[in-house]
Amino acid sequence: MRLGIIAEIHANLPALEAALEALRKEGVEQVLAVGDIVGYGPHPRQVIRRLDREGIPCVPGAADLRVAYALPAPPREGIAETTIIWTREQLGQRELHFLRNLRSRHRYDTPGGRLMAFHGSPEDPENKIDLNEAHPQEILKMLDSIRSRYAVVAGKHIPFRRVVHKGVVFDPGSVGLSLGGEPGADVLILEDDIHGEVIHRFLKLPYDYGQVTFDLAAWELPEVLAEVVRQGRFPQ
Repeated sequence: MRLGIIAEIHANLPALEAALEALRKEGVEQVLAVGDIVGYGPHPRQVIRRLDREGIPCVPGAADLRVAYALPAPPREGIAETTIIWTREQLGQRELHFLRNLRSRHRYDTPGGRLMAFHGSPEDPENKIDLNEAHPQEILKMLDSIRSRYAVVAGKHIPFRRVVHKGVVFDPGSVGLSLGGEPGADVLILEDDIHGEVIHRFLKLPYDYGQVTFDLAAWELPEVLAEVVRQGRFPQ
């Protein structure tokens, strides 16, 4: 198995294209997108159509569900709610249908054990697990609840891996809105080693930041998003 994991695309088409091209060169057998597909970025329709055309399995994130269903949840603070409303206005029925028909989890069976991928937490994509701060027993309880040895948990926009006893959890970071302090698209590659264990590699990929920042400005989306794209973090 050689699996490419992308997450937090956030409607950034140049970043998605860079990630898919890199994974093609790496010879991955399958690509999985673990939400958020849209929100914040200027290319929601194009990103959804590209994923659909490629036949890439996708898990919805919280932003995807808020866009797809106009959920009666408390409004998000700051720029998030603004961009969610704008995103919904850009999508047609084809794109909304795509978002509404995503599975909440994806499972892979590896020689070393089951792998489950989801956004936020197994029960709720809005409820993000802090993989760095969580008590080991909390991680083990989560893995036990999904009957898996490995978990891919998107949500923090920063690549991360944690081992707890025999369990392993990964956050693939963010393709379109990375917050690790370095600009670029984050990609995670998982594959089996000769002993049947899952090994990993994180990639950081450059892309056309200028095109994204130009399109953000053209659509009059919040200026801070261009700074995040250029810097890989929110301005201090």
